[in-house]
This record gives sequence, structure tokens and C-alpha cells, in this order.
Amino acid sequence: MRGTLAGRITLVCLAVAGVAVIVAGLVASRLIRTTADNVLQTSLAAQADVVASQLDETGIGNRLGVGKVADVVRGQGISVVVRRAGGQALGDAVAVQAAGKLGLAADHSGRVTVAGSQYLVETRVVGTRGAAFALVLPARNVEATQRALVRNILLALGIGLLVAALAGFVSGRLLGRPLRRAALAAGSLRAGRRDVRVPVQGPREVAEVAGSLNSLADALAVSEARQREFLLSVSHELRTPLTAVTGFAEAIADGVATGPDAVRAGQTIQREAQRLERLVTDLLELARLGADEFRLDVAPVDLGALVRDCAEVWQLRCAREDVRLSVSAPATPVPVLADARRLRQVVDGLAENALRVTPSGAPMVFSLSVSASSASASSASLAVRDGGPGLAPEDYPVAFERGVLNARYRDRRPVGSGIGLALVHALVTRMGGTLTAGPAPEGGAAFTLTFPLHSAARRGR
Repeated sequence: MRGTLAGRITLVCLAVAGVAVIVAGLVASRLIRTTADNVLQTSLAAQADVVASQLDETGIGNRLGVGKVADVVRGQGISVVVRRAGGQALGDAVAVQAAGKLGLAADHSGRVTVAGSQYLVETRVVGTRGAAFALVLPARNVEATQRALVRNILLALGIGLLVAALAGFVSGRLLGRPLRRAALAAGSLRAGRRDVRVPVQGPREVAEVAGSLNSLADALAVSEARQREFLLSVSHELRTPLTAVTGFAEAIADGVATGPDAVRAGQTIQREAQRLERLVTDLLELARLGADEFRLDVAPVDLGALVRDCAEVWQLRCAREDVRLSVSAPATPVPVLADARRLRQVVDGLAENALRVTPSGAPMVFSLSVSASSASASSASLAVRDGGPGLAPEDYPVAFERGVLNARYRDRRPVGSGIGLALVHALVTRMGGTLTAGPAPEGGAAFTLTFPLHSAARRGR
């Protein structure tokens, strides 16, 4: 099972504190050992200086005097070795041996080893006849002091570990609280609620998570609202042809429509069925565009030749509607990388939208131009313009959103399925081009698709 954030932060704090404790313990043990040796050696030297200041050759020679001094220092675990003038060193055998190793001929301070044990030794010469004494302290007294210091330090470090664990647990709980709120909000979003919001507070990273979750909730609400609006629009578009198909089919089935009327009814049914087929096809194409299995056969295409081929077809349709179609295209090839079939679908879709809203006697234009933005980058732009009523300025930025223009204009002018512009925009984008909308000089709307020139791309590489 996954651990909690509080548990992980607690473990991290313990790990960091543990490493700090180990490092501090190793450093402290070394410092304690060195410091304890120095402190005890200094203390022993100071006591030796005090004893030496109170003795002279007479005191060294007086057993009673030496005994009193020895009693004072022996109470601290220190052995006294005395050497009278011209005599031998007297005292505990091990202490005499330790003092002899360091030497009683002069003042000395040091550490010696006797029979595997270490001793701190301080020697002092008294008078001028060679009398001397030595103070000998077993090193185990130093080790006892070190162990006491280490125990105290370990206790302090243990308390530090406990405080670190407590601080990590509390910090984890405090940091995890806004994340738990975000998780609950995400669960509510998954359950279908869109009104949940998370307070944007806490550390910056946690606040960013909360802000992103709130933005996701807003985006989901907007997306679902658009989906509902789109479904309503599609339902409206489906209802009209279905009603016509049902009505005329019933007329034929009941024998009401016979002869020429039956022919007209059949033609109407055929026309509305084709309209339904186009709508369903657009829906399927738009759905496939968002899937990974959608494939394009991209190859060099002469955009100028494609525009002229389209113009031949649309000249006849425009003539039937009394619309003047004009074509402006360079005589030289305009090569672009695109799927020729899909590119023709895009131009036909834009032309159909333009012809639908262009009144009799008004113009419709196919305009192809080539522009060079730099020495190695050129592009081709094809604009499909019309002399219709155009769009409101605020409608151009949303012209390629599904169903938006259909919902706004279906009660005022002829409209399509509501997804044609969204489909052509998705196709152009998938082919590496751009599609923009804006006002046309002819008074209507202009839809302009732009592709990089294929020859300019080769030179750039």
C-alpha cells in the first residue's frame, strides 16, 4: 500500500535527523576524547604546579609533609611518586614505573603506557638537589568522563530525533490537509459535480494544485455546456430532414402522393436523406479527427491547380444562384504539402458556406496569393470570400467552434449543420496549415487558409 504524505515526511525528517545524529556523534566522540584528555592533562598539570609551590627540599624529605600532600590528591584518584635528593623514587609500583618512563629529571607532561594501560603523568623538580615528585592519573578515569559526556550527548541527540519525528508528522498532516481536500474535490468532479472548488492556500506547489483543479472544473463546465449546446443544434438539424422524410414517405405509403407528386416526394426524400448523410459524415469525420487512427496522405499539391479545378465546378453552381464567382490565382505552380483530397474537401466546404449566404447578384471570390515572410520562408494563402451579410465582430474568434454560429444565426439566415467550419478547421490544422476568419472587402466574411510553400521548406532544410 502507498504510504501517506505525513508518514513519508516523518520518515524523511527522521532520516535527515538520523544522518545528522550519526555525523554529530562521530564528530563529537572524537572531540570529546581529545577535549577530555586535554582538560584532565591541564587539570593534572595545575595540581602539580600547586603541590610544587607548597613543597621544597625540606618538605620532600619530610615524610609527614609528603603524606599530607599525597592524601589530598589521592582522594581524586591520583597517585604520588616522590624522589628525595640522592634517593630512589617511592610510591605505588605502577605509578613509579609510569613516572620513570616519562622521567623525573625535569618537568614533564605526557601520556605513557604501562602493562597495557595508559596513564597521564606530570613530573616536577623541587629545589636544586634533584628532589622531584610525579602525579600519575590512570587514563580509565578519562574514559569514564568521556563515557559520561557521550551518554549526555546521545540523550540530547535522541531527544532531537523524537522532536524531528514529531515535527515531520505535524508538517505532513498540515501539508496533506489541502491535498486531501483536492482529492475529495476531484472525486466530486468524477461523480459529476461541477460546482466544487478548492481553497487556493498553503505552500505554492499545493496552491498551484488547487488552482489547477479549479481551472479543470471550470473547463469541464464550459466543455459540457458546449457539448449540450452542440447536441441541441445537431438534434435541431436532424429533426427537419427527418420530418420531411417521414411526411413524404407516409404520403407515398398511404397513396396520397401519386404520379408527379410521388416523383417530387421521392426527390425530396432523396435530397433530405443526402443532407442527413452529409451531417452524419461530418460528425464521423470530426470524431475521427480527434483520434489517433486518423491518417492523411500528405504529398506536394499545386494549390493553384486545385483552386482552378474547384472554380470550374463552383462556376456552374454559382451561375444557378445568380452569384458572380471570380478567381484570382498565380499562373505558376504553388506547391504545398497537404492531402489533396482533404484540401479539396476544405475548399468545397468553405465555398458551400459562402454560397449559402450570398444573395443573388453578389460576388464570391477565390483568391490565392503567395507571400514571403523572410528569405527562406514563404507561404501560400487561399481566401474564400463572399458578399453576404457577414458576421458580427465578436463571432469571428468563435467561428470554428462547433455549433456556435448555427445557434446564433439559424433563425435569421440559411445555416449548415453547425459542424462544417469546425471540421475544415480541424482538417487544415492536422495538415499543418492555419485557418482564420475575418471580414471580406466584398461585405461578407472571408475564410483564409495558409500553408508553407513546399519549395521554401526544402530550401530552409
